[in-house]
Amino acid sequence: MSAPSARSARRRSLGAANPRILEALKRLAGETRRGRYAAAPVHLGPIENRETPFQVLVSCLISTRTRDQQTTRISRGLFAVAPTAEALASVSRARLTRLLYGAGFYRQKARQLRALARLLVERGGVPRGRDGLLALPGIGPKCANIVLASCFGAPAIAVDTHVHRISNRLGWVRTRAPQQTELRLTPKVPRRWRRRVNLLLVAHGQTVCKPLGPRCSGCVLLDLCPRRGLPKMTSVAKVSLSFRTRRA
Repeated sequence: MSAPSARSARRRSLGAANPRILEALKRLAGETRRGRYAAAPVHLGPIENRETPFQVLVSCLISTRTRDQQTTRISRGLFAVAPTAEALASVSRARLTRLLYGAGFYRQKARQLRALARLLVERGGVPRGRDGLLALPGIGPKCANIVLASCFGAPAIAVDTHVHRISNRLGWVRTRAPQQTELRLTPKVPRRWRRRVNLLLVAHGQTVCKPLGPRCSGCVLLDLCPRRGLPKMTSVAKVSLSFRTRRA
């Protein structure tokens, strides 16, 4: 098989842009405009508030294995002391460790952030390419894509725990790991919507489609959701939920 044919076959195997996914994203965007997710922690952090690429990058590193609310609190405290790479590079490891207390693996992150800050100072700022971002200490595909999408306008989908969980729950993909979800989900999302997927699904996941006890009764995606991984609903419950959702 020739190289172009192989690429075409691979694209077909991954799927094409999915109209149900587009409809779901449009509904979530509408709910966002109406203020439905205003209290979501993601809307209180540096990504939504259009902070610098440096701050988005650092906040994303802090978020790994850390609760959303903790990430926002710790990031704010850190940026009050060190809002730039130059400032962060000058903070002692002992003080940085105290500032990061409460984050998962905070001692390890203190070491990573010091090394990260020094590299950014040496290289003149945050890389604008995926390979350059992935070469930084503590930065994986999720953080790289968040920076690319939110700071540089790239059509990248950052897959975190919320995006991975909700994409599978909605039946958009069937995957076991976030890296698989990114690979399978990206070609199914129209290019101009890809950079918005993370913010929309994270806010939805923080407020409605939670890991445990999702609030299906108030979900605008109820009629689009097969609720994969959740207990099956009775027909009566489905009708009742659908009726209450339409009224809301």
